[in-house]
Amino acid sequence: MESFVRRYLDKQKRRASVSDICPPPLLPLTRDDIKPGTENDRLGLVRDTMFQNHLILKPELGRTLRRCAKIPGSDFVYGLTLRGTDGGMPEAIGNWRVMTPTVTKKKEKPKDYIVMNYRGIKAGLFTAKEHYLYRQHHDVRRKGADGDRFPRDPPRLPDAMTYGRPYRPSTPFIDVFQHKFGDQWVEENRKNCVYVKEDKHKKRRGKIYDTRAVMLRKYQIPVKKDPLWIMPQFRKIAPHLNTFPSLEDRVKAFKAKEMEAAVRHGQLAQGIYTHL
Repeated sequence: MESFVRRYLDKQKRRASVSDICPPPLLPLTRDDIKPGTENDRLGLVRDTMFQNHLILKPELGRTLRRCAKIPGSDFVYGLTLRGTDGGMPEAIGNWRVMTPTVTKKKEKPKDYIVMNYRGIKAGLFTAKEHYLYRQHHDVRRKGADGDRFPRDPPRLPDAMTYGRPYRPSTPFIDVFQHKFGDQWVEENRKNCVYVKEDKHKKRRGKIYDTRAVMLRKYQIPVKKDPLWIMPQFRKIAPHLNTFPSLEDRVKAFKAKEMEAAVRHGQLAQGIYTHL
C-alpha cells in the first residue's frame, strides 16, 4: 500500500512533458498492426497502401483519426532552414563594408519649342532646315518642368497665420429683434424676381418666320362646299314665311339650339330637357 501511494505521489510531482501535453500524431497502419476482430481487419489480399488512404481506412475505437501520412525520421528538422551566404559572424567582425551613396541623376528639362520657333521667326528663318540648324545652336529649355507633380519646397506662409477652424462670430441680437434678416430676405427675393424677368426678356427672340416647307405643310387646299340639294321647281321660289327679324337673330337662334342639343330629348333635339 505504501509503495502504491509513493508511486502516485511521485507521478503527481513529476512535471508533464511535451509528449503528454501534445502527443505525436499516429503513424499510418501496417499489416502487422492489424489484429483480428478490429475495425480495419479485412479478408483476402491486404496491402499496406490500403491503410494509407483515408477514404478506405475506418476510424478506430478510442483513438484519434489517422491522417494516413508518413512522418520523416527522428533526424528531420521541421521548419525553414536559413543558410548564411554572407560569411556569418567572422566575416562581419573581420570586414568593414560601407554603403556607397546612390547618385540620383538630374532629370533633363524638355526643350521649349515655342520659344525657339518664335526666336527663329524673329531672326528671319522660314524653312524647316533653317529652324533645325537654329535649334542646334540655340537650345532653350522649359522653365519649372522638373517632372515633379508638387514643388519640393513648401509654400511660404504668412507669419501671422493661425491654424485651425475660425471661431463662430457672435450672434447679432439687435438684428434678430428688429427682423432685419426677414426684410433682407424679402429684398433679395424681390431683386431675384426682377433679374429673372429681365433675363427672360433678353432671351426672348423676335418673330419667327415660317419657311416654305412649313407653309406648304400647313397649307390646306380649299374645298368648295356644294349647296344643299333643292328640287328644280323650288329653286327660284323665295320662302313664304320668315319668323326672324334679321339674319343675325337667325344665326344666334341656331347656335343656341346647337348648344342645348345635348340636354334635350328627341332625334332633332327639340324635346324637353333631360336634367331637372
